[in-house]
Amino acid sequence: MPNTLKPYFRKINYYETDQMHVVHHSNYARFLEESRLYLMEEVGLGYDALEEKGIIIPVLELHDFYIDALHYADDIEIALSIKKLTPVRFTVNYEIYKLPEMKLMHTAETSHAFLNSEFKPMNLKKKFPDVYQNMADLVGKVIK
Repeated sequence: MPNTLKPYFRKINYYETDQMHVVHHSNYARFLEESRLYLMEEVGLGYDALEEKGIIIPVLELHDFYIDALHYADDIEIALSIKKLTPVRFTVNYEIYKLPEMKLMHTAETSHAFLNSEFKPMNLKKKFPDVYQNMADLVGKVIK
């Protein structure tokens, strides 16, 4: 795992907004997934590598809290942390900030299951203890 984890940055695209140039609510799930994939890749747990091992991580729940509207061309930073980890599930917290003022615009939480390639629940700690440990090392660390 890298010594310094960096938050995920992006710019809001025009196609992600509505006629008022406000980000459409459906795009927040994409932002969360982008940042989660980025984090997993940064710690050596890219989804492609996990899927090669037969580990599938579907989303079970998504909770969004809209604080203020994001608009076309806004620069954002997404800080995230693994809130909870068990051998069969994990939960991620997200905070989306508008730059450069670091204004909190949105918070969210997703929960995920560890499944095998047959879509059956898997005990990650038993089957892949190294992968489980990499994730356990992230619990409680805010990537911001």
